[in-house]
Amino acid sequence: MYSFVGGGLFCALVGNILLVVSTVTDYWMQHWLAGSFTHQGLWRRCFSGKCYMQIEILFPVAYWNATRAFMIVAALSCFAGILTGILSFAQLATFQRLSRSFAAGVLFFISTIFILLAMGIYTGITVNILGKRFGEWRFSWSYILGWVALLMTFFAGTSSLSSLKEQGLSKGRVIAEALGLGRMGPLPKSVGFQHGPREAHSNAAVV
Repeated sequence: MYSFVGGGLFCALVGNILLVVSTVTDYWMQHWLAGSFTHQGLWRRCFSGKCYMQIEILFPVAYWNATRAFMIVAALSCFAGILTGILSFAQLATFQRLSRSFAAGVLFFISTIFILLAMGIYTGITVNILGKRFGEWRFSWSYILGWVALLMTFFAGTSSLSSLKEQGLSKGRVIAEALGLGRMGPLPKSVGFQHGPREAHSNAAVV
């Protein structure tokens, strides 16, 4: 179990760092302007050695806000998953450790979904707008880090949930236990099942 959880936490930590770096840096895209490449990120655009806040002249403000919001929520979800995964190493009952691993895996997958939404929105609108307005442009390393972070959070979620499979517990069992449905003791066995076939036959003969 711990090998899977530890691997998931490592992937999540790397993914979260890459996610934050991708979000705050200004190299999502570069395009040719006035004889040199200018670059821009989610917050600023830079050219001639100076950076300015993004404005709504070239891109709609909803496009920036949606991409920023999804990236921020993805980073927060991944961070929450890391904390939950760390708690699975605490000295608790086995099921409590497994349920926290399950919760961490779910949070990592939620982070993956939000990154995918952010990258999809940015890619689609950027390609459509820049393809019409600029003759030469390209995605840059901040954008690439976003996709790498997506892969890392996906691997983190897969690894965290694999720890449940290693212990022979299904996801449905974990959810049932978390809701308190698995705390009931085993059902009592009927009298007929406690006797073997020979004992049952002898009892019938006596009657």
